[in-house]
Amino acid sequence: MATIRDQIELRLQALKPELLEIVDDSASHAGHAGAHAHAVRTGSTAAEDVGTHFEITVVSAAFAGKPLVARHRMIYELLDDLMKTRIHALKIDAQVSP
Repeated sequence: MATIRDQIELRLQALKPELLEIVDDSASHAGHAGAHAHAVRTGSTAAEDVGTHFEITVVSAAFAGKPLVARHRMIYELLDDLMKTRIHALKIDAQVSP
């Protein structure tokens, strides 16, 4: 079974990124106030809860001419079901290719 990180990477390939960095920052957030609510909502256990907080950097020509909000929407659309079920927090840096 692919990890959440692997699933993110696979889905974001649709943007044909020149650069794609994905950092799983879940361990830094273990035990914070929203972690329990997320586990209850998703039915995950502490052992499964790795892969809930991510920081991503995407550089892509697909973002050309689009404002930042539109770039974020593109990413959220690709990750839609993961955002609803597995990802608790996502920090996005979406840049247009030079």
